[in-house]
This record gives sequence, C-alpha cells and structure tokens, in this order.
Amino acid sequence: MTRRAASRLGCPHVLVVGDAMVDRYIIGETHRISPEAPVPVVCAGREEMRAGGAANVAANVAGLGTRCSLLTIRGDDDAGAELVRLMAEHDVTLDAVVEIGERTTQKTRLISGVQQIARIDQDGTTGAAARAELAKRFERRLEGVQAVIFSDYDKGTLADLPALIAVARRHGVPSYVDPKAPDAARYAGATLLKPNAREFHALFGPCAEERIAERAVQALAELDLDCLVVTRGAKGILMVSRTGEVVEHPTEALEVFDVTGAGDTIIAALVAGIVEGLTIAAAIDRANVAASIAVSRPGTYVVTRADLDERLHRRTHGASKLVSLSLLTARLRQARAGGARIVFTNGCFDILHAGHVRLLDMARRRGDMLVVGLNSDASVRRLKGCARPVNGLADRAEVLSALAAVDHVVAFDDDAPLDLIRAIAPDILVKGGDYSAETIVGADVVRDAGGEVVITPLLAGRSTTGIVAAMTS
Repeated sequence: MTRRAASRLGCPHVLVVGDAMVDRYIIGETHRISPEAPVPVVCAGREEMRAGGAANVAANVAGLGTRCSLLTIRGDDDAGAELVRLMAEHDVTLDAVVEIGERTTQKTRLISGVQQIARIDQDGTTGAAARAELAKRFERRLEGVQAVIFSDYDKGTLADLPALIAVARRHGVPSYVDPKAPDAARYAGATLLKPNAREFHALFGPCAEERIAERAVQALAELDLDCLVVTRGAKGILMVSRTGEVVEHPTEALEVFDVTGAGDTIIAALVAGIVEGLTIAAAIDRANVAASIAVSRPGTYVVTRADLDERLHRRTHGASKLVSLSLLTARLRQARAGGARIVFTNGCFDILHAGHVRLLDMARRRGDMLVVGLNSDASVRRLKGCARPVNGLADRAEVLSALAAVDHVVAFDDDAPLDLIRAIAPDILVKGGDYSAETIVGADVVRDAGGEVVITPLLAGRSTTGIVAAMTS
C-alpha cells in the first residue's frame, strides 16, 4: 500500500462501478500531406496512456483525496493490463472481472501538435456470466462504502443496472449515476442522476431551455430520484431536487481547451464533496470548479486536491499565482501524481505585450501546467540596465497571473534560471524564436531527463525594449 493510499484509510470510501476504458494518445507533429490520400502525416513523437470512462471517474475521486475502489469488467489484453497499472498509479483499488478472450475498451486519439485529428475506438464486450460475477462482487463491495457512482458509457458493464441500484438501496448506500443510455427506466431509484443537456433530452424528451427545471421535477417523481443535476456546458449546471429546490450554477471555465472527461470530473468531485459532508449545492459548486480545471487541460486530466484548493484559494484571495519555490515543487509533485506534464518558460515580462501572450499561450498548450520563471527586479537591472524594470516584481507577477495560460509564477534572482530548471525538472522547456537550441539555458538538463525543448516563433515587431524606446523618444 502506498503512503497516499494509507493516508486515506480513515476517509469516506466511494465505490465506482461501470465501463472502464483506457485512453491512448499518440502525439506528434504534422509537416506534410500524405501522397496516398488527402490526410495529414503525423510524425509520432510520444505516446501517453490515461484512465478513461469509469476509470477516469475513479482516478478523479482518488485525486481529490477520497478513498476509492473501482469495480468493472475488462479483457485479458494489453489494454486490460494497462488499466491495472493506471489504477495502481492513481491509488485506486481495482476489482476487475476478467473475460478471457475479450478486449478492454480503448480509445486511441491521434494528436498533431495540440489538435486532435482522429480517434479510433476499440470497444470491449461483456457477457452475462461476467455481469453475474460483477453483481456478486458488488454486494460484497458495499460494506463500508459511503456512496456508489455508476459510470454508464453504455458499453455493457451496467446492462443490469436496475438490479444494482436496488441492491445499493437495500443496503442504504446512496447511488449517483452518470447516464449514457437513453432509457430513463434504467436509472429508476437512484439517489442522483447527472445527465448533460443532450442526454437529458434523450431521456425525458425534447423541451425548451426554460422548461428543463419543470420537466426535471416530473422526472424526479416518475423515477423516484432525489436529485437531478444537468450539466449544460457554457450555460452552467442546473440542480433540481425532490423538495422543489432549483439552483443554477454558472460555468466556472476560464479557458476551454478540451472537454474530454469533463463529465467524469464533475460526478467524481460532486460525490467526493457530498461524502465529505458538503451540501448538494456546495458540492456542485466545487464540482463546477473542478470541471473548469479539467477542460483547461488537453485530454483526460485527473484533477487533484491541490489543483482544486489552489483554484478555490484564487477565487477567494485574488488572482496572484506567485509562489515560493518550496510550495511550487510540492504542488508539482501532486500534479505529476495525477499525470500532469509540466511546461516551463521564463523571462522578465516587464511590459507585457502580444508577443508575450502568444508565447505563453503556445507554451501552455504543450502540456498540462505552465510554470513561468520571473526574473527578480535585481536580475532585470543586471540584464537590462538601471532604468529597468519599468514594473516591479509584484506588478509583473500579478499581470502574468491574470492570464489563463499561466498556472504558477516563481521568481528567481540569478541572471539565468538554470538552478530553477533543475529544481522544477520540467517535462517541456519553451523559449521564444530569438534563441537557438544551443543557447537555451537548461536545455541539456531537460533533454538528459527525457524532456523536450521547444522554440516558438516570435511575433514580429513586439519587444519590451522597443516599447520603452518608443515611449522615451
């Protein structure tokens, strides 16, 4: 048992049941069109494997600090073995019924730069014998569990869902369902149902936006549900309870990069909040914040408690992302435990201009978290002369903090950030096009650790030196 798993032994326990998947990302660059067909040729650079479906739900529950188990059905293939590895990596207790000769559902996404250009689905199948075994294990797994999440991707694992909901109800364990199948009766008796807007209309019939709450009240009575939570993308989250309470939560998203897995994050954060003792409204608010983090990252992303605490702190205490190196390294350890790839760039950023903004945006799109090293005032003076910086460190950090692309800012006093790069150990080092690969400080450190060094093109005619010269001429 890992240290993180041991620390959760006294925590509430959530059981996730459903269609677990493996998300495979093949990431590279495109420089030409195939001569065989009008399609881009992607020169594959790396592959990443991430938890998907119910496995992503479970990873997010655990990432938020709640004890979690996953009950699922998998094949006896390489993807099934990868699922076992991923769940161990995220400290999720996995109980998988293995079907001999069957495959585990895997989705392979082909990424060129930051753009998804194709997805290949390999769906697994589930037989009656495997589902019967899952049902037996389910009842045993309910002991000591405070909540069950049914993650239904309509792949077959939850074909017998009504019976499972009835068992959970008989044991007094609340069940929270993320639905996919357009059969409302399938979800009768659950505690909470969380469809998105499209799924809501498929389940309960098309209706005007202003009538969703009214139709939700009818559905609660028809299906004997306590609560309906409808996620509506940019329109936010609508919650309707059996008591008639209707609450709208506006979207928290600052930047939407990729919505893959956002629904998994919401149900995970929602239930994790409820078992910790939050009210349903407070838990939805927290889930909304967690989703805003997930959609700002490429691909399926496991939101950690550190991610969530930082965003909530920022909401309450202001926007500054300037942190000490010791706090930063602690946060990066937690982020990496959730599978995050760390990007680093640095500079004086004295008078922020369009070139800076483009550089930071392009850097952020290279990974999951962008750290900006910021020269101290003394460092800027040594590099740029006694008239600089125009803006002090606190002001420069606050302006950088206002950018959605920037996750953390850390100051350094040296002329170059070599020691900082060694301490952070970024997966990707990004610099502007006025550098060559040979002159980038820390490039060898990053490459020796297996990371990447990326040079982004400059935006012509933009420089702080030029701006200052124009102001003083």
